[in-house]
Amino acid sequence: MMKKIATFLYYWLPPVLLMSLIFFLSTRQNVKIVDEFTINFIFFKTMHMLEYGLLFFLFFRAFSFSFKKKYRAKTLLLVAIVCAIGYGATDELHQLFVPTRQGTVRDLIIDTIGILICFRYTKINLTRLTKLRLLP
Repeated sequence: MMKKIATFLYYWLPPVLLMSLIFFLSTRQNVKIVDEFTINFIFFKTMHMLEYGLLFFLFFRAFSFSFKKKYRAKTLLLVAIVCAIGYGATDELHQLFVPTRQGTVRDLIIDTIGILICFRYTKINLTRLTKLRLLP
């Protein structure tokens, strides 16, 4: 029983923790790394792409663990895309209520680009990722 719980947590805790981190970072007031707008923009939008690409992958990994016997990888990839984009949309909505933050469609598009890049990489490398034990 403990092994089942540990295995479940191994697959599902990472996406939950990443969603929690994204939520926490979204509650913070605007942060700058330098005074120049362009550098800040590029840095933070790159971070958007990376965090949502990773969220997609973690969702896919967790869904593969839970539903691999019921559904094909193609279906689980699509479900992971929908969940990651859905979470991105709720995050942008959340930011509408945070002072000095703004939820934008532009950010959701940037999140989606990161998701789709990771989707493409994951789809091409499914066998390799499984052999590396990154996927069940």
